[in-house]
Amino acid sequence: MADTAKAKGGGTAGSTGGRRRSRKDDTSSRLADETPETLLDFYRQMLLIRRFEERTGQAYTQARIGGYCHLNLGEEATVVGLMQALRESDYLFTNYRDHGYAIGKGMSAREVMAELYGRSTGVSKGWGGSMHMFDTKTRMLGGYGIVGGQLPLATGAALAVSYRGGDEVVMCQMGDGTTNIGAWHESLNIAALWNLPIVYVVINNFTGMGTTVERSSAEPDLYKRGSAFRIEGERVDGRDVLAVRDAATRLVEKARSEQRPYLLEATSYRLKGHSVVDPAKYRTQEQIEEARANDPVLAFEHRLEQAGILTEDKKQEIAESVRAEVADAADFAENSPHPEVSTLFDYTYATPVANESRRMPADPVFAE
Repeated sequence: MADTAKAKGGGTAGSTGGRRRSRKDDTSSRLADETPETLLDFYRQMLLIRRFEERTGQAYTQARIGGYCHLNLGEEATVVGLMQALRESDYLFTNYRDHGYAIGKGMSAREVMAELYGRSTGVSKGWGGSMHMFDTKTRMLGGYGIVGGQLPLATGAALAVSYRGGDEVVMCQMGDGTTNIGAWHESLNIAALWNLPIVYVVINNFTGMGTTVERSSAEPDLYKRGSAFRIEGERVDGRDVLAVRDAATRLVEKARSEQRPYLLEATSYRLKGHSVVDPAKYRTQEQIEEARANDPVLAFEHRLEQAGILTEDKKQEIAESVRAEVADAADFAENSPHPEVSTLFDYTYATPVANESRRMPADPVFAE
């Protein structure tokens, strides 16, 4: 079987923890090709995700947010770049690290924060929480807590698009560890066999929970992992919002016009642990400093300042605007009502089911 994967910079990863500090992707985009308005908009979106996630972490430690909670800190450029590649009509499926994607796909910061707080004004009416952002209006269909749980569903959505003869594309985001589970192989195989319009996006932050990619994947260059199914793959520097946008747009439009699947690997550093409660003690001090040195928000901010696009006044204006939006979202969530207990079973089934049990935990098993 031919290997159709195409490298976009970077050779085989080293064997000492998978860090690619010196690698430069040839997809790097020049600021001169963009309008100042576009660049400032991208910067604001990235900063909004950063401040939103910082506020989320704070709220979690204050016990205002419960359950598991995974943040996009360090992945802001990847998130914004990917979302720029999608049309409003395209579908998005993600893993549990989904807050930034929800905002990027069109949900308001208020709705997302309210969902994190478990309030009825949230995008999933407070029943989904951090890992289950779901909104049919913006066509983000989850947020999935099970590793790889989104892959078969996203592939099925692409099959539905193909069956109906639509021109939508499905984007399926996941972490690097997902490429080792059975659903990965099954989904990519079906997508290739049936020529489905889907782009699988692997966010490689070099560590699947606490295990490096090199220790968990026999082929650590994850963009090559689709070659067994003759799916073309590319790697992009996830720290560069313009490079991510360009690579994702190219593959999304190819999937749309050619009606076939593609694979994109985006490398980006995770600034914190796997989840809010993970202290990430498996990282060395050198790795922590390396991640901080590759902060995509600060790097993009510096590039814009050096180019004369982001002035000090504009920087302060954007910072204040973002601060106010996040504060408003937190205040909205704090003052929103909790779901009524009576609605607990309302969304168990899409349509009414005969003899459906609606018994509460304290109710007797058998009616008297």
